[in-house]
Amino acid sequence: MLIAGVDEVGRGPLVGDVVTAAVILNPKRPIEGLRDSKKLSAQKREYFNEQIQQYAISWAIGRACVEEIDSLNILQATMLAMTRAVQALHIQPDEVIVDGNRCPDWSYKSQAIIKGDDLYPQIAAASIIAKVARDKDMLDLHARYPQYAFDKHKGYPTAAHFEALATYGALDCHRKSFKPVKKALGLIN
Repeated sequence: MLIAGVDEVGRGPLVGDVVTAAVILNPKRPIEGLRDSKKLSAQKREYFNEQIQQYAISWAIGRACVEEIDSLNILQATMLAMTRAVQALHIQPDEVIVDGNRCPDWSYKSQAIIKGDDLYPQIAAASIIAKVARDKDMLDLHARYPQYAFDKHKGYPTAAHFEALATYGALDCHRKSFKPVKKALGLIN
């Protein structure tokens, strides 16, 4: 039975896509030590990212862009990105397990599992693939806009990010539906 694990990265940041991944691991090529991406160093995430891409039966990334986040809301955009990730797998799964408390409205047999990235290696693998992809996005943004320090806070609402928003304003890649960005744009007090 092919089980795809799905996880997301980037619901909380003020900038950039929400990124999801779907991974079907190969039971004949287990990858020891997989765990929630937030509990791994950047170096370990890179190592596991390579291992997953090399040994998984199938893996794929799904995204929802800033415009979709702003028009749908972050929850619905995340569900859309998860659907895109699963649909992008070159082998369709028999079942999908999703980290969190809800699954997208799709035709796959699926289950939402709170703290699933700590319990299932498929979900841990998806969290790693998504995190490495989104972190790369933030490094690319940092190269274009170093004054925002995206390499440090990865777009999350930190004091440094708020200060950059106040000083330089919002970029096109900022989520304009998020309150701190609206405030930086002068749309609310």
